[in-house]
Formats: sequence, structure tokens, C-alpha cells
Amino acid sequence: MKLSLNWLRRYVALDRPVDEISNALTMIGFEVEGIARTGLSPIANVVVGEIVTRDKHPGADKLSVCTVRVAPEATPIQIVCGAPNCDAGHRVPVALPGAVMPGDFKIKVSKIRGVESNGMMCSARELGLGDDHGGLLVLPNTLTLGTPIHEAIGAGDVVFDLEITPNRPDCLSHLGLARELAAWFRLPLQYPAIKTGEPTAGAPAVPHLLESVAVTAEEDCPHYTAHVVSGVKIGPSPAWLQEALQAVGLRPINNVVDVTNFVLMETGQPLHAFDAKKIAGHRLTIRRAAEGEKLVTLDNKERVLTERMLVIADAEKPLVVAGIMGGANAEVDATTTDLVLESAFFKPTAIRATAKKLGLSSDSSYRFERGIDPCGLLPAARRAIDLILETAGGQVVGPLFNVGSAPATETAIEVTPDFIRARAGYDIPDATMRELLEAIELEIEVRNDVTRLTGSIWNVKVPSWRGDLDRDVDLVEEVVRLHGCDKIPPTPVVAVALPEDDDPITEFNRAAGAYLVGQHFHECANYSQRSGPETAAWFSDAAAKTLGLANPFTEEYSHLRASLINGLLENLRLNQDRRTGATKLFEVGRTFREVDGKIHECLSVGFVIRTESEDAQWLARPAADFYTAKRHLAVIAANAGVTLESLRVERVAAPNAGWQPDHAATFGRLTDGCEARCGLLNLEMLRKLGLAGGVVAGMLYVLPEKVAEAKRRAKYKPFSLFPAALRDIALVVDATAAAETVRRDVAKAARAAAGGKLALENVRLFDVYQGKGLPEGKKSFAFSLVYRAEDRTLTDDEVNAAFQKAQDELTKNAAYAIRK
Repeated sequence: MKLSLNWLRRYVALDRPVDEISNALTMIGFEVEGIARTGLSPIANVVVGEIVTRDKHPGADKLSVCTVRVAPEATPIQIVCGAPNCDAGHRVPVALPGAVMPGDFKIKVSKIRGVESNGMMCSARELGLGDDHGGLLVLPNTLTLGTPIHEAIGAGDVVFDLEITPNRPDCLSHLGLARELAAWFRLPLQYPAIKTGEPTAGAPAVPHLLESVAVTAEEDCPHYTAHVVSGVKIGPSPAWLQEALQAVGLRPINNVVDVTNFVLMETGQPLHAFDAKKIAGHRLTIRRAAEGEKLVTLDNKERVLTERMLVIADAEKPLVVAGIMGGANAEVDATTTDLVLESAFFKPTAIRATAKKLGLSSDSSYRFERGIDPCGLLPAARRAIDLILETAGGQVVGPLFNVGSAPATETAIEVTPDFIRARAGYDIPDATMRELLEAIELEIEVRNDVTRLTGSIWNVKVPSWRGDLDRDVDLVEEVVRLHGCDKIPPTPVVAVALPEDDDPITEFNRAAGAYLVGQHFHECANYSQRSGPETAAWFSDAAAKTLGLANPFTEEYSHLRASLINGLLENLRLNQDRRTGATKLFEVGRTFREVDGKIHECLSVGFVIRTESEDAQWLARPAADFYTAKRHLAVIAANAGVTLESLRVERVAAPNAGWQPDHAATFGRLTDGCEARCGLLNLEMLRKLGLAGGVVAGMLYVLPEKVAEAKRRAKYKPFSLFPAALRDIALVVDATAAAETVRRDVAKAARAAAGGKLALENVRLFDVYQGKGLPEGKKSFAFSLVYRAEDRTLTDDEVNAAFQKAQDELTKNAAYAIRK
């Protein structure tokens, strides 16, 4: 946002130094990124002079000896000059002896090639007005001789380049910033006088100019107004208007367009002027565009519109991309005599989505996206009409077309002075706090409540342009900000000492990231929102409904993310397209899962691995598969205190948008505190995304409380010094049986059989067989059992007895048979 100091002084009498104003802007929350000065600062002894004569220098071909008069009745003085345009009759800047020029160059009487020179005639660069030094700066002959040069040229302007935070759209205008500075310096704010009254709805119609206005997209345009001005004469704007626009970087076009731009920069309300004769059917409709509809905008580019975009259309065609840019087919030009002036409120998200989709941004869209004052439409329109009548003539005709109404904005906040002092942390008198809040036009109603011990209660009414104020703590911030952060008294910092260990959640995130980096993965960071259709496809319609945001930024980011895999796939495609060689990516972050209508916020780790490398390898390595992903997941889950093998396993069998059926599995359920999924991603989905080859992925969800419970301090446990006894068992099971389920059953039976006399140390699967010698639909699992005692060497008899007892127990289960 560019802020002109000359423009600002229309509303508040700022006679402070530029540095003080810059500091004030920073203190009240608007970072000054740069300061540009135009015009000329006062320079003593530099005046307007007139060259009387010009003669050739006797000792130098490129020098001239001139006589110059520097006052109306003064005797001309002699000056030696090397400029090619030091011709008699020109009025030029003359630096007299004693002047100090930019760069600390001091002017004095001197001899140049033997000829006395009593000063210097100046170019623009020598005055600090630019880089032109090809000749003298020739001034208008109307200037009086002897006039100080800074008065002749003009003091110019000071333009601040400000960073306005997104929560303060009210300060994307000169009036908004004038209000803030007036409050800081305790100065009165002068609003521009509005002379034009509001047209009445009963005024005579002008159907030959504008017959009707209709809004069919009320959600995106809750309020639309239009005024008709007849008999205008298009031409250049007056100098003051052009200078104001040029100061903030806008190019003057004509008096009407310049007025709409001036009011935009003055009030923050975007306006648009139509040439009335170019409106087909003499009616305007605010509607959604038809899919594929086209419009050539004012930048002479053809825009292809979608059905989600809002346009202002006549009876035949769209005229404006609403809130962003007008079309070339209804612009005001030299032939325009009648105007339709639009002032409207558009839904910020609708404008933002359209601007992003079209890759088109403007001063208007920038303000609509952040939110304009919903009650400022008509005052801004009447201010523009005043200036149009002043600069282009004409008259307001017909009724006011006023469709819809301003969205509800009335906010009242209840707060006490004691609350503000307590939150601020230091004493500010009640009168000072009230003065500061009223200076930014907050209305305060004071009442006493005998039921409270806090004294008076303030009911603070918030104006429509301050949508960022809705809580009592917001008022605390306003008071501290305007009172001055530099006035906060210094106090010793009192802080609670850090605990010995980090939070378990932090430790889990750190450990998961460190492990995957150690496995040559690259870490990614993505947005925490995804689209609704993607959420429904990967999870369910119920999840999409539950995880939808009430006020999404764009349609692409309309839902809380339920998985990290989707973002990682986009990262993988980007790296594939740019051939970076990165084929293993991961992310650690928060996700949100819907279970039975309830949202669970989860600690999550996700990773993806491309199964095919882009680069040639001197040694072929096995491609990543399900077991690769499972191994990584097991290590990560262990950092959360979860043993992956202990979770119930289910293979992904049904068609799934994300995972390849029969090549992926789910471990556990989120309702138990932890859920994991790994395997091959859906190949059809990968092709649609533009990813070549296969992708193996893993995704872990852990509830935060599960990680907190799992944190235990490791304790030393002595190990046995005696040898182990090994036994093997092979079981015939159904072909669909899961190895881990069978292993757990073997371990359970073996531990029960061992009793307290010996310990079953481990049960490990070492062979899987399916084929000749086994019945149809069966397979064999072979397990190795490790027995050990802490106090002795086990005998064969006692191990065999325990092993036989375990086999007897297993054969009681009809699903198992001992393979002989």
C-alpha cells in the first residue's frame, strides 16, 4: 500500500517530520518498507535566474561565459558554464556562492580556465532531481527571478510504502490510515464533505440508460448499488487529481476513471463506471458465468470463465469479472456521455477463487479478497459522484438501484478497564483508554454494575470497517498499540524453568523424522487442508462432510486433511517432472480423522517411495515393496510405544481410491489409539496424477494421548547367562490365515505350557510353504521357539514336556494341524 503524505494531509493536519510519521506508522502496526521523496528540499542560495548573454570562453572550446540575472533589478553576474543549452533568455536554477549542493558540494567564487565564475547553473542531477545531466534544467519563463528553487519546482511529496497485515483491510486506504495516525498524534480527523444526496427510489426512471438491476447470485453478491449520471464530458483530469494518482503509482486515464481510482485509494471501496450506451438491453445482471464464456478484460486479454465465477452482465454478454477487472466492451472512453456507477459488496472467497483461477489481480480484487466495509458502498459512491460532477460535469438522473443489503456487521464487546489493565500488565488511566478507543471511532457506553467488584463496565460498539475486533482481548491490543508499545514499563522476565525432558509428542515427531532422514528420505511440508472430493474418495462422504471448513480459503483447500499421502504424491510428481532424483519423501504433521461423526486430531507420519528409479544404477537393487514400508512403519510406531505386530491386520481387498487392493494392509483401529496402513498405492490413481511406475507408501496415525501414555523411562533388566533351547513347529492352516495371528496363538500356547519353570523367549516365523503335499486351500507356517531359564541350563526332558503340551493345546483348535 502506497501512502501519499500530501494526500493524507487532506484529512489530518500532519506537520510532523517524515521520520516521526514513519516511526508512528511502525508503532501502530504498519511496517514501512520504503520511503520515496519527490520534488526538491529547500537549498539555501539556489534561485531562479535568467541567462542574459552567452559568449565563447577564450580558453576552452566547450565552455561558455554567461551573464546571469538572479533578481528582477539586479546586475547580472558572470558564470562559466559547460552545458550545451546555456542560451540567452533561458531561466535556469542558479547556485550562488555559499550554496551547499546535494553530495555536500559547496559553491564558491572561482576561476575556470582563467575566467572568474560567481556560481553555477544547474542540471536536474546536480539538484538531486534525477539522473539527467545532459544540459541545464530549463524552467518556465513565468517564474519570478530570485525565487528559491524549491518554491519554484515545488516541495513534492513523500510516499510511504507500507505492509498492511491481512486483518486490517480498513487501512488499505488513505482515510483508514489517516484515522490511525490521527488517533496516534491525538489530532482531529476531517472526512471529505459529501454534497450529493442519495437518489430516492421514487425518482423518475431512465429506462433508455438503465432499466433494471438484478442479482441472481445473492450468496456471492449480497449488496449491489448503481447510480446513473448523465451528460458527462470525458477529458483529462485536473492536475491535482493526476498528481495524487501518480504519487501512489497509478496512471491517469480520464476524469471519470481517475475519480473511481481516487475514491478507491481514499476510502478502500472499489467502484466501476460503465458507459451506459454500451449496456445491451439497458439492464445489468449479477450472475455466475456460463462454463466456457469469454470476456476480453481491460488489459486486452481474453479470459475463459467457469460457472463458479461471478460476472456483471447485460442482456447479451458479460461486461465485468466481478470485483476484479472490467471488460473492454463497456469501458468509459472519449465518446461516453452517460455513466452507470457501480458500488458493490462481493463475497471475499468468491473473488479470491476467481482471481487465482484467472491469474488476474487488481487493486479492487486485493481489497475485495480481504473484505471491504460492508456499510461503505453508498458513501463512497456519492463521494465519487461529487468528484465526477466537479471534473466531468453532468447530473444524477433516475432512481438509486439498490439490490440486497449490507451483511450484518454490528458488534458490541463488553469489557472493563480493569480487564484491560490486567491483560496489558501495567497501569493506564481509564480516561486515557477511553480516549484512545474513541479516537478510532469505537463508541463506548459506560454503565455501573453493583453486582461486580470491577467498577464500571464498558459496552463498546465496533464500527463496520473493523471486522477484526470481536473479543475483549482485541480491545486490549488496540489500547496498548495506540498508547505506545514504547511506554510498556521494563520489568524482569519471570519464566518457568524448562522440564528435563521434552514433551513426548515433540520427542516422537523428532524421532520419526530423524529415523526417516537416516533412511535417505527427504522431508516435505504441505498445507493442512485438502479438497472435498479427494477426502470423499480416499475416506468417505461422511468424512468429507465432517472435515469441511466453514469458511475455506479456496476450493482446493476446503477440508482438513485426513492423510499426508496426498500432499506427498504431489511433491513426488514435482520432483519427477524436474528430475531432482528425490524418490523417497516423508512428512510429519497433524491430520484429522472422522470416526462415527467425531473428529480426531492425530499425530501422523507418512512416507512414499517410488519403486522405479529415474537414473541408471551400476548395481540393481531390489525394488521397495509392502515389507519395506511395513519395516519403516514398525520402527516409527515403536517410537510412539506401539508394537506394530501386536495390532490386528486386515488386507485392503475392496476397490479403493488410494490403495491397491490385495497389495496393502491396515494395522489396528484409530479407536484403539493407533492405526497404520502401508503397501502399494492404487496404480490407476498414480497414472492420473502423472506418476510413472509404482509407489509404495506408509501412513501412521497416533492419538496424542497414546504417545503421552507410552513414554516410559527405560530400566535395566538382567539377561540370562545360560544357553537357549530351540524347538521348531510347523502348522497347516487355511491359505487366508495371517502369519502374525498364527504366531501369536503359538506364543500364547507355548507360554501357558511353560508355566513358571522356564521362559519362552521368542517365537519367530522362518518358513511359509504352499503346494505339493498340502490339501487344497491350505498352507504351512514353520516357527522357531526359543526357551531359556535365568538360573540353569534347561534339560531336554523339561523342554520337550513343555513343547509337547503346547502342541496338544494348538491341535485343540480346529484351524490348526501339526505338519509331520
